Amino acid sequence: MGDKIAHYILKNEKLRKELELLRSVFSDLPVIETIKWGAPTYVFQEKKIVGLAAFKKYCGL
Repeated sequence: MGDKIAHYILKNEKLRKELELLRSVFSDLPVIETIKWGAPTYVFQEKKIVGLAAFKKYCGL
């Protein structure tokens, strides 16, 4: 799944640094990283808890 998420981040070139920083927040947490609705999503105990989203001029959780 990491390849799909890396691709999502790479295709959003303007916000790449910000998306990588947000992604790094979850790297040490016991969550599963997946793609849901075309965007990176983080799952804990089989429940979606947060997703990354890139827009034209900003990104968010």
